[in-house]
Amino acid sequence: MFSAKQRMQMIEEMGKTTYDVLVIGGGITGCGIALDATTRGMKTALVEMQDFAAGTSSRSTKLVHGGLRYLKQFEVKMVAEVGKERAIVYENGPHVTTPEWMLLPIHRGGTFGRWSTSIGLWVYDHLARVKKEERRTMLSADETLQKEPLIKRDGLLGGGYYVEYRTDDARLTIEVVKKAVECGAHAVNYVQAQSFLYDENGRVIGVICREQITGQTFTIYAKKIVNAAGPWVDILREKDGSNVGKKLRLTKGVHIVIDQAHFPLKQAVYFDTPDGRMVFAIPRDGKTYVGTTDTFYDSDRAHPKMTSDDRDYLLRAIHYMFPSVHITKQHIESSWAGLRPLIYEEGKDPSEISRKDEIWQSPSGLITIAGGKLTGYRKMAETVVDLIAKQLGKTYSPCQTKHLAISGGDVGGANQWHTFMSKKVAEGLAYGFTEDEAKRLVQRYGTNVDHLFALTNTYDRNKTSLPLDWYVMCVYALEHEMTVTPLDFFIRRTGALFFDIATVRELKEAVVACMQSYFNWTEEERNQYEQQVNMALHDAVIPCTEC
Repeated sequence: MFSAKQRMQMIEEMGKTTYDVLVIGGGITGCGIALDATTRGMKTALVEMQDFAAGTSSRSTKLVHGGLRYLKQFEVKMVAEVGKERAIVYENGPHVTTPEWMLLPIHRGGTFGRWSTSIGLWVYDHLARVKKEERRTMLSADETLQKEPLIKRDGLLGGGYYVEYRTDDARLTIEVVKKAVECGAHAVNYVQAQSFLYDENGRVIGVICREQITGQTFTIYAKKIVNAAGPWVDILREKDGSNVGKKLRLTKGVHIVIDQAHFPLKQAVYFDTPDGRMVFAIPRDGKTYVGTTDTFYDSDRAHPKMTSDDRDYLLRAIHYMFPSVHITKQHIESSWAGLRPLIYEEGKDPSEISRKDEIWQSPSGLITIAGGKLTGYRKMAETVVDLIAKQLGKTYSPCQTKHLAISGGDVGGANQWHTFMSKKVAEGLAYGFTEDEAKRLVQRYGTNVDHLFALTNTYDRNKTSLPLDWYVMCVYALEHEMTVTPLDFFIRRTGALFFDIATVRELKEAVVACMQSYFNWTEEERNQYEQQVNMALHDAVIPCTEC
């Protein structure tokens, strides 16, 4: 029940069912709550206004990281918790998360001194219970330059070398919601929660929803309703008449992508900017991406975009730390902008506002969760579902997700990942993929790659101009990942618009044609979706002047 063609059937079923839990919001937090609730035995539903992960959860720095910088703000408890959680995220989904050694260069007058870095990383290792083989190493200036020769030499004292975890944030979210559906949850995208229904005592008992494609409305009833809408949290609280007390403050983070032919970074680096902040530069799939900015934001929540100021800030940061890298705005291939829904703290700059999550409940019983980090999504979900279980007053199973593989992640544990990868790449060759294509498929889909291999039997070069690997990805996305639009596919299911934009330009018409055949779109509908892709391609490169 997670194919795009079964979506309307799922919606019809949701309108006939009374749930224990209804989650509003299909980002990583909401999907994590749905998975936790359904695996404890609660009848669970989830609705997402856009596509799954379309907001913050596809627009992060794509790190499941332990929050080293929060030590500077003395948020010791947060560092300890998210540090432990990142290992769990990796263990449960090694196909979408992988260890990444990070270099923290130490310059005279920089954010971190040599002594403070050594102590900070030592504390970080112990708070996060980092595995012995992944604990920090302190490097000399020469050793630092050996790791990354592009770092500026002037004032270089050395470096810290420690492990973060790189992820595909959108695919992590998709795999979590797929697992929730596999375990019995009902989840749909492009369904907006418009208003709440209440009983005679003023307790919230349901939501009037609008299906975004057809415009039809329907009602979902539930005993407990969770507002996990990220940047839209306060909008839902306003609909509930409970937007009082603590409120959100949105900040925007922008990343830019440059081909390694122009920025040949070989080592992930966490580095100082001229204004005293710190940003990441990370090599990935032949590209280098850099981010993030951190500025207050009050414009369109659904479509945040890079401005020329954002772009120029990141270019200055690159030139400051990598002076031999002569790149200009013309070298930027793609960009993305995401919003952080933070709990407002008066008088603090964006980078100083805590990333802690908070849970509160309105007089109607609406449960809201806001703030938090991608890394801590599972623990946040556990806390919310513990509260729901207590309030429902029934005996449910304890939390199941600490040792539960997400969809595609059941390879026998992270230590079996490389063995699994080698085996499946070999199988991929037999199905007609190149070694590089097979590796990409296995890395992206994990144990679900068998479904994609099976789809090779339906490939007909006379009926599609898509290459074999893109064909099986497109059909799988439609049949198994509730992909509704071409942008769902190009951004959230593959990340291609960010990291392989040339291929998007090359294959956009073929993907739209494949989806037109699947959905029986009219020519007008096809043209509308093609225009959406063209606009996204434009926005990825050209700064917004009115954001």
